[in-house]
Amino acid sequence: MKRSIRSTLSGSIKAVTLAASLLLPFAAADQASAGAALWQETNLQYLWGGKFRLPEDSSRSTITLEHANAWKYGDNFAFFDISNPTGQGTSIYGELSPRLSIGKITGTDLSAPLVKDLLLAGTLEVGEGFHNYLYGVGLSLNLPRFNFADLNLYVRNSALPGTTYQVTPVWQLPFSVGQARLVFEGFTDIAGGEGDSSFNIDAQPRLLLDLGNYWGTPGSLFVGCEFMYWKNKYGVKGVDEYAPQAMVKWVM
Repeated sequence: MKRSIRSTLSGSIKAVTLAASLLLPFAAADQASAGAALWQETNLQYLWGGKFRLPEDSSRSTITLEHANAWKYGDNFAFFDISNPTGQGTSIYGELSPRLSIGKITGTDLSAPLVKDLLLAGTLEVGEGFHNYLYGVGLSLNLPRFNFADLNLYVRNSALPGTTYQVTPVWQLPFSVGQARLVFEGFTDIAGGEGDSSFNIDAQPRLLLDLGNYWGTPGSLFVGCEFMYWKNKYGVKGVDEYAPQAMVKWVM
């Protein structure tokens, strides 16, 4: 088992290293063209829940490191998950998603009703033994009360034969109930069939309470839940997942 975990970590670290190297040009452009990021946020999450499928788990813990930033000509988002970090079946999975603003690069106002900007969008998915590439366009949406709302439209190209599409909305909506400050955030991946895989939907909405607000540090510590819904998980027809998870999120 130790050998299996060591092999998993070794292969995943190689994939993560490759993914990070592909993000370096964007980081270099950030430093050379715009200096410091216009804004950035890094957070650490801990999730625990059950009723997972593929593999079947009665309970599972996940540690997630998440980072987002914006610079003069676009934005970047990255996260890495370590599942079952102290148990059997430890795995690492990550995504890097840089975007380049067409409007900012060309100096053209591309805004429209409910749309702030049009961007070139890409995502690299990395895990044990696989790399998937997505490329397309993104819309930065202008929705009232949302901290952000984006819609990315991708061509999805994996190791499976052929290509397909993926539509990915992401959002963050803060709101209050009495003295409690909460946030509703998350994403949904809607992907077509590719090779032998089936159409699938992966949705992970979260409802979080701003716990830090109660001791004078709003936006620093959140607690709540994430609900994972996956239709045809990993493209396997008929394998549906409904997995609630308790969640703690620390914004560094």
